[in-house]
Amino acid sequence: MHYFYGLLNLSLWQYIVVTLVLMHVTVICITLYLHRTAAHKALELHPIAEHFFRFWLWFATATVTKEWVAIHRKHHSTSDTKDDPHSPQVYGLKKVLTQGYELYKKESKNKETISRYGQGTPDDWIERHVYTPHSSLGIGILFIVDLVLFGVPGITVWAVQMMAQPVLAAGIINGLGHYVGYRNFETPDASTNVMPWGIIAGGEELHNNHHAFGASAKLSVRKFEFDIGWMYIRVLQFFKLAKPRRVIPKLEQTQAKDIDVSTLTTLLTHKFHFLKQYGEIVIKPIVSKHMAKDKGRRHLWREARVWLNRGEERIDAQTRKRLQTLLSSCNELEVVYQFKVRLQNIWTKAVANNAELVQQLKQWCVDAEKAGIKTLKQFSVQLATLSIAKE
Repeated sequence: MHYFYGLLNLSLWQYIVVTLVLMHVTVICITLYLHRTAAHKALELHPIAEHFFRFWLWFATATVTKEWVAIHRKHHSTSDTKDDPHSPQVYGLKKVLTQGYELYKKESKNKETISRYGQGTPDDWIERHVYTPHSSLGIGILFIVDLVLFGVPGITVWAVQMMAQPVLAAGIINGLGHYVGYRNFETPDASTNVMPWGIIAGGEELHNNHHAFGASAKLSVRKFEFDIGWMYIRVLQFFKLAKPRRVIPKLEQTQAKDIDVSTLTTLLTHKFHFLKQYGEIVIKPIVSKHMAKDKGRRHLWREARVWLNRGEERIDAQTRKRLQTLLSSCNELEVVYQFKVRLQNIWTKAVANNAELVQQLKQWCVDAEKAGIKTLKQFSVQLATLSIAKE
């Protein structure tokens, strides 16, 4: 009977705790190594930590780093479009939740995706001769280890471990993270923060924050948000096993100054923050004022308060038509909406040089102050007082 329960002979609660801990280790390896280090280069790991993470992911998930990184980078590049490998906006939430891993495996066979987006991933001896060509060997060894340590219940332990990647990462984050939750930033995609406390999926629950600042090693933004992955990074940093390369730069209030390259840099870095502020400072007061007067179309004004803060790419044709009706009946709202579009055009013109963009931003501020709309002038003045805080 002793052999039935393996070498450790654990109680039921001990089995549960051990299984949850093992799953959590896998989740942390995914978020710290695959996501923040390999895919986004936001984190630099000591070779000891990096090789442990790489080994564990081979051992516990059969994940090939280059494939995972390439698919994730393609997701960011084509987020919520027909080319996105796993968007619930395209495939439907049910399919991504239940077949997310199948969508991942299908895209992993796309050689163009792997070649185009998989650059800069490990290409050493162990990657070429073990981790990539024998990716399934690890989980086979893990099965034997679980069986020896935990006995017959080890089969269940192993099966639950196998669920960490397809359920938590491929299903919940890729699915719910683009379907339900709240948004701190109006990114061009449908990304959401599933919940403010990123514990179960290693901090990946803060998915909207990540899409707004993809190169940041820290995923939490607001005071009440918690990113457990960042907590582990700080622990590793204390032991000199990790070094954040980039985090979301903080804004600081300064005295009003002339629009210059530093102002432009602040705008480009925090474009989604400024877009949110524009909605709060400029659009919301105007909509609220007219909604109180135009009670017959209150539902339309309420809808406009949401959609006018979003980018053009996230407004469907039917909604755009209803909003256009509202804009054409309110000159003040039409003006601030066009100013919002002009502001967005500044940060989407990647081909323009800094001097041209600074000049456009200066002109935008001049025109905004001349428009005669109090909230618009208020935002323009604030724009000139914000800068990126020095480390």
